Amino acid sequence: MARILVVDDEPLISAMTEDWLSELGHRVVGPAHSLDAALKLAKMDLDAAIVDVVLGKEKSYPLADVLSARGVPFALTTGYGPDGIEPKYRGHSTLGKPFEFAAFRRVVEELLAPGATPEAQDDAAARPTSAAR
Repeated sequence: MARILVVDDEPLISAMTEDWLSELGHRVVGPAHSLDAALKLAKMDLDAAIVDVVLGKEKSYPLADVLSARGVPFALTTGYGPDGIEPKYRGHSTLGKPFEFAAFRRVVEELLAPGATPEAQDDAAARPTSAAR
């Protein structure tokens, strides 16, 4: 059972993400609906995170930096496509909104795979994969 931080400002997406993580047998940390709340929760013991790129008027990149520094693998969610993600972060797993359960499960499995640190995600992004993007 992994501890996975959920960060999304859209209540329906947060609820769906929580339900799916629970269905997969994981423990949800959060959800956080703002950058400030997410940064506080990021101090907890985490195995992975699912992070929306846009949180209201804020971007979640400061959170991504904190997670990377801690070695916590994360996936970014966005409704804006790959161009909606700053180039520095495009190497991380992504889920385009709306996402389906199969793509979500695949990304969660990738995040929790041995060696799924942010650096490993960057290395994997340099190779063609079947990741949901």
